[in-house]
Amino acid sequence: MTALYRNFASAAEIDAEYDVEKAVPDFTIYARQYIGGSRAARERLRGFFKVRFGPSRDEYVDIFPAERPGAPVLIFFHGGYWRILAAEDFSFVAEGPAAAGVTVVVANYSLCPKVTVDEITRQARATVAWTHRRIRDYGGDPDRIYVSGHSAGGQLTAMCLLTDWSSEYGLPPDIVKGGVAISGVFDLKPIKHTSMQAQIRLTDDVIERNSPQFLIRRVAAPLLVTYGGDETAEFCRQSEDFLAAWTAAGNSGTGLPQLGANHFTAITGFASPDSVLCRAVFDLMGHRPGAPPGSASPSSRLGLRGKPGDIPRFDRDFGSIGPRRR
Repeated sequence: MTALYRNFASAAEIDAEYDVEKAVPDFTIYARQYIGGSRAARERLRGFFKVRFGPSRDEYVDIFPAERPGAPVLIFFHGGYWRILAAEDFSFVAEGPAAAGVTVVVANYSLCPKVTVDEITRQARATVAWTHRRIRDYGGDPDRIYVSGHSAGGQLTAMCLLTDWSSEYGLPPDIVKGGVAISGVFDLKPIKHTSMQAQIRLTDDVIERNSPQFLIRRVAAPLLVTYGGDETAEFCRQSEDFLAAWTAAGNSGTGLPQLGANHFTAITGFASPDSVLCRAVFDLMGHRPGAPPGSASPSSRLGLRGKPGDIPRFDRDFGSIGPRRR
């Protein structure tokens, strides 16, 4: 029997590896936690919400500025397989970085099937370009922009790192100073064989244009690749293969498996500035929490490996979580 993808003979086998909701006992627990934690973050943190960066209603960012101006900037692209969720579902990722003096930009984008993955990638790049041009108005340093993202957002993060900013946007080639890809999908080929294809509608051309695994070139920006140790074998492999190809091309990259984390808890470290995830992100940025804006420290801890105790719990770090409200 001919394999559909790698050693997978059937779509059901591929679905089992990429259906993140079925990979955990109860996905709704994490959905409620994300929403509740994000609601709490918006109540605690100063923010500018639904700031438009593009012509459509979907193209907006939520900005959580650091207390002091001139702060480094972390853009975050949410996951949801390019077809569900929104920026406001992920406000909680600003908690740890903002507490440590980082300005956080949580990006929103249009979803499939309303648009294609090509358009979502374009909107992600437009987010970066807009942030470079306008973030000074919100206290951020346009010369210290870093990108991050989870799941589908990991793909967007990698695509932004690989963008030719000079020729395509007329911006400095090093506009993005580094990236953090969390549980990303870097090879889109298997997604075409999953039940999600009905909404995402991938074609071979779209896959070729939007799979970072096959677009790697030399770039100056360092990359942190992290994922949950309890994720499916395919998600672990995707991250490991991308990191291997990234460094084989001569780029700077570091891996951070988070032992005891699953696909959904792999980003909960953003809730605390003292988590292994946040400390690794700050090291990538050369950022010393509490230091004056513009000061930096050498990257020293990017080789850290997580322990189960380093993964924040939503019930402890966010308090009581209520049901999602529309």
